[in-house]
Amino acid sequence: MSIRELVAVLRRRWYVIVPAIVLSLLAALHLYRSVPVAYQSQSSVALLDSSAAAKLPPAFGNPISNAGGALVVTADVLIRTLSGADAARELHSLGVSDPYTVGFAANTSGPLLTMTVTGTDREKVLEETNILTGFAGEQLNALQAAAKVQPAYMVQTAPVVLPQTPVPQLKSRYQQVLAVLIVGVGSGFTLSFVADALSAARRSRRESPAEVSGGPGRAGRRRSRGRHVDATALLTGYLALAFFIPSNLTLPGLGGVGTPANVFALLALFWYLATWLAGRIRPAPGTRLPRVAMWLLAVSVLASYIANASRGSVRKELLGADRGLIALLVWVSLVVLVSAGIQDRARLDVLLRRAVVMGSVVAALGFYDFFTATNIADSISIPGLSSSVPQITTLDRGAFTRPRSTTAQPLEFGGMLALLLPFAVQQAFDPARRHLRAWRRWAPVALMGGALPLTVSRTSIIGALIVILVMVPRWKPERRWTAIGVLVGAVACFKVIIPGLIGTITALFASFLSNSDSSTQARTVKYSAIVPYLDERPLFGRGLGTFIPELYFFTDNQYMLTLAETGLLGLFALLFLFLTGIHQGGAIRRLAVGESDRELGQAFFASALVALVVSATFDALSFPMFAGMFFLTIAAGGSYLGFIRRAAPKPRSVEFPCLPADQHPPTPSRAPAPVR
Repeated sequence: MSIRELVAVLRRRWYVIVPAIVLSLLAALHLYRSVPVAYQSQSSVALLDSSAAAKLPPAFGNPISNAGGALVVTADVLIRTLSGADAARELHSLGVSDPYTVGFAANTSGPLLTMTVTGTDREKVLEETNILTGFAGEQLNALQAAAKVQPAYMVQTAPVVLPQTPVPQLKSRYQQVLAVLIVGVGSGFTLSFVADALSAARRSRRESPAEVSGGPGRAGRRRSRGRHVDATALLTGYLALAFFIPSNLTLPGLGGVGTPANVFALLALFWYLATWLAGRIRPAPGTRLPRVAMWLLAVSVLASYIANASRGSVRKELLGADRGLIALLVWVSLVVLVSAGIQDRARLDVLLRRAVVMGSVVAALGFYDFFTATNIADSISIPGLSSSVPQITTLDRGAFTRPRSTTAQPLEFGGMLALLLPFAVQQAFDPARRHLRAWRRWAPVALMGGALPLTVSRTSIIGALIVILVMVPRWKPERRWTAIGVLVGAVACFKVIIPGLIGTITALFASFLSNSDSSTQARTVKYSAIVPYLDERPLFGRGLGTFIPELYFFTDNQYMLTLAETGLLGLFALLFLFLTGIHQGGAIRRLAVGESDRELGQAFFASALVALVVSATFDALSFPMFAGMFFLTIAAGGSYLGFIRRAAPKPRSVEFPCLPADQHPPTPSRAPAPVR
């Protein structure tokens, strides 16, 4: 459905869309005038060691110079105490009835705490902040007294930032007003196309069969002269925005899910709904599996959202849960557009080729980052967008700069390239592309494969090894031995061109196997730290997007994060999604007739297996570019499987022992009988 057709439907159903817009404007105006302005005040306190414990060098009796080390653990204990239900009840009895938060101060590694109170009464908020600040010191003294610590050795609190004058928080009000407008206009848009579809159905029932089949009816006169827009064109726009706008640049207030690519995907979902309601598009047969997997994931996310609403969540968690729903809609949009919106296999081939080409450009930017020791994304600034990850700096490991190109983090960069590398290899071997020059076919493979070790990351190397171990053994011996020789030569080239890189990567895995790596130890410690949150809400979790590092900690593991946010149901849905991708790749290879299709199935198998494994090495779905490519490839596998199944020969059965007429093998022509 073209833009001209969309506008024509809205113009015909003005009596639906106009009242919806007017009502949403009135509701937004009423909300703006009725919702009170929220005020926020903050204070900061530092934990200082006792003078008795600070007499040893290098402190020499100065508590401030000894404000580190184990005091960070003490600060964490105090934060958990102040955030508990008992402390909340005691504070309420002291007059603190507005929501408050206590946490470590941003961008600090010492025992510095920040306390925030949010309310609608400016004077009351300031008074509550003063009460909370004093209460923190009292609680710390009570904890130490309960542990029978001698007064001379007690840790003390010292105000660093006194309670600040409350400032108005207008952003939350604007977000609520904008949400009402979006819901109202979106509902009017959807209802307009529902009304148009119902009207078209009634009109078709009234028309005579002759008019429907051959008459130049009203439908013929309404044929659009606009340019046709299909799902592949829209998804190409999504890919361009996802790859070439740094994924840390988002719309203000939306966090990591507010990237321009995600917003475009949501608008594309409205296009699909309009086209589907108008009867212009129907999901192709045999493509239901990825949508079923997404339905299960959506159920788990909605259940966790309800579970989050039923507990006493702080404001940051509520906003995180709302962002989780937005992320879910983006994922649903990608799966629906690819698996149900693309009706032609040629257009699906075009989409995958474009994804590989754009991914290779991102990989080339990674080479620039590595050899210039910079991040090209830092120099990109777009008006209206702000960084969702403050103070991103160039990350180093050993003597090497870890590139991130246009992604938010080197792990996302490597994980995304590992997802797309199998398709680059498959397209390079595709007989349909052999008319192209060799450099055009193999440049994406060289760029993506070469950029993976530059990240100096175990995630990237593991992803590359999975691709090699899944795809290479299935090749014919000639190709297999050639590939092994190329890989050995590539390792030798890296060793010569970039001295020390191979040794650094080898040391990474050696320290991992010996459990002497600090990053590995930090991750394994968190495995036990997640257990209390899982015990608290085992089935539905705390809500997608609510396990915020500012309030809790980084998990660096998608499965741990899923357990905390969506519980066991969410973990089951996520595993089912991964296994769906693996099954689709195996089914494509099993049902395919040609060698090219079999290699395509192996590529889908390898890509899904990469996602399954590397999700244990970082919180994969928290990064928009990796998540987008993952759901796009899962949906593309389901769509390809539908095409392969419809083209596969039907098996013979007892009821139908003969092949269908269109599948009979050609009968060999017999020579004419000799004339006698």
